[in-house]
Amino acid sequence: MDEKAPHRERSPGMKLLFVGLVSAVLIVPLLLVYALVYDRQDQSETAQASINAGWGGPQVLAGPIVVVPFKTTQTQNETVDGKQVSRVVEVEKLLYISPLTNTVSTRIEPQERRKSIYRSVLFTAKTEGKAAFVLPEDLERFGVTPDKLLWDRAEVRIGASDARGLTTGGTIVANGKPLEVQPGKGPAASGGQGFFAFLGWDGSGRLNIDYAFGLRGSRTISLVPRGGSTVWNVSSPWPSPSFDGAFLPEKPSVTDKGFKAEYTIDKLALGQPPLSTEDYGPPQGGSAYGYNGRVSTTIAIPDGTTEAVAGPSRAVSVSLIETVDLYSKVDRSVKYGFLFIGFTFLAFFLFDIVAGARVAAVEYLLTGAGLVLFFVLLLAFAEVIGFTAAYLVASAAVIGLLTAYSAAVLKSWKRARFIGALLVGLYALLFVLLNLEAWSLMIGSVLLFVALAGVMYATRHVDWSSVGRHSPGEAEG
Repeated sequence: MDEKAPHRERSPGMKLLFVGLVSAVLIVPLLLVYALVYDRQDQSETAQASINAGWGGPQVLAGPIVVVPFKTTQTQNETVDGKQVSRVVEVEKLLYISPLTNTVSTRIEPQERRKSIYRSVLFTAKTEGKAAFVLPEDLERFGVTPDKLLWDRAEVRIGASDARGLTTGGTIVANGKPLEVQPGKGPAASGGQGFFAFLGWDGSGRLNIDYAFGLRGSRTISLVPRGGSTVWNVSSPWPSPSFDGAFLPEKPSVTDKGFKAEYTIDKLALGQPPLSTEDYGPPQGGSAYGYNGRVSTTIAIPDGTTEAVAGPSRAVSVSLIETVDLYSKVDRSVKYGFLFIGFTFLAFFLFDIVAGARVAAVEYLLTGAGLVLFFVLLLAFAEVIGFTAAYLVASAAVIGLLTAYSAAVLKSWKRARFIGALLVGLYALLFVLLNLEAWSLMIGSVLLFVALAGVMYATRHVDWSSVGRHSPGEAEG
């Protein structure tokens, strides 16, 4: 056998199969990068929780409400000498009076705190409000006898779900008279956290409550509306709020200089009576309100007692979200990783079968490794210099590396420049897709259609089952 006989090449179909196998192998490092992003995000959340621990968590504001003990009777069944005996006993319960109107104004001042390379969005908030209370004339229809009310122990309660944030104190003024505030005994909607004051009111006439308090927290602040009519005006210089909860604000204003929003909630939308012998518990809805959604039938009070809870409250919520959530963007970019590998391998493959440039499986593998490394570089730099700058650095490094390598693999700088231009286009397109999430599916599908049409056109004369030879003098194309 002649040792100098020309090497017999694989058919285009076999070459395509090998390219597909190499691409499948690269799925493994892509999945490892995906797991790395998840792990780094978990570390970031742990660091943020550590920062928030010394400051204050998501805050839920509730109240004011007026709470008055009253005497009533109830029947108790007991077993005496094996016989069932019923007797009437006098017990003490609490009457919860919701405000007729409550107008609240909250100014949120955001700030960022760092721990190593991680950061958390914190805030201080100044809340002021005016509430009016009127005791219904038909009190007995609610199952309460007026002469059984213990007005000498009446209280007004205001809640903040994380009492660690109440570092600047609070004030309560009843009909122009300042009251001495005490810690604890917040409404059940705030988890029993907050402050209260004993109230000198006998239920006659109109009770006007003016209150104010400063608060520290992180990420989210919520308000539990209650009573006849609740108006909440909230503003902040933070440019990227998220409005959540049971109700949305009316015509919020959001600009680069901050946001303003106003909520107006009527009593009919709440579905709660003005008086109740049971308080309403924390709002359901998960972390947006600072609670996991579980509702108890009782709630612990700092003085060691428990109080009955009627059910979950409804709340409105404002979150200070980060303008660039780098982990979610890196996560989304990794999901496009196989498209990067596919388009680059496709260009190599076309140069191989159409232009005669021989590309080995190892060269495909090394090129794919460079494309996967982009996502690791992007994650590493994004945690330090931000997503956009990291994207420019990582893409420039990988494009430069693969363009130079392509010149050696494809035996032509002209072809290498084409690969470089392809990568520039792909990375530019990916950046657009990451910032235009709503249009990403349409843009991506159109791109895939155009790529498929281009491949069909370039390979329209290829005999996929043939086994051919390239003559020694064949042009590089």
